[in-house]
Amino acid sequence: MHQVLADLHKALEDQADPALKVAAERFFKEPVKFIGLRNPDTHRIGREFYHQVKKLPKSEILGICEELMKAGTMEESLVACHWSNNIRKQFTREDFAWFERWISLYVNNWATCDTLCNHTVAGFIMKYPEYLSELKRFTKSDNRWMRRASAVTLIIPAARGYFLQDIFEIADLLLMDRDDLVQKGYGWMLKAASEPHRKEVFDFVMARKAVMPRTSLRYAIEKMPAEMKKEAMSK
Repeated sequence: MHQVLADLHKALEDQADPALKVAAERFFKEPVKFIGLRNPDTHRIGREFYHQVKKLPKSEILGICEELMKAGTMEESLVACHWSNNIRKQFTREDFAWFERWISLYVNNWATCDTLCNHTVAGFIMKYPEYLSELKRFTKSDNRWMRRASAVTLIIPAARGYFLQDIFEIADLLLMDRDDLVQKGYGWMLKAASEPHRKEVFDFVMARKAVMPRTSLRYAIEKMPAEMKKEAMSK
């Protein structure tokens, strides 16, 4: 084990609040392990320890991040998400295998899924957009977090106007998914895409509103004008 892993874990535990740990674990429907820190404190400690690893080879940093993901606590997973995002400029195509493995094996809640995918995985996709086909493959997974990842990876690119047709294709692939967290994920993706492409997203939703889950529909139209929302929500 790399010494930084043990030192980081101790630093996190030293500042843990047992009451916060209990409250945080109750917040999630699924079992999620917390050490007991608020996110700003986790980020601060993560930044302090990043100075010990930032000059290591990329593969070693990703290996440390994998061990943090494997540790299974929210706080250590969030540190891994931030450290991996810090080296996004160094990503090569081969690194996608790391991120797919983390999602499939270690992600077990929406917060970790979204933090990892909104930043690290999105940064990879922006650099290597040919891997959008891999996100489409994720939509067929039995793993709910893989399916959610296929959509939430594109939140920030969508808001910036990128990949509209791929976004629509992923939304269609997830359209009838029964998992509410997947429904919310692709609805959120469409909402982000509606910022630069309001009419296109509205037309997409209107063409599918008879079958689109109401959860997804409500998310998708959240930032639209009142009259458009009313039309989309009408029976």
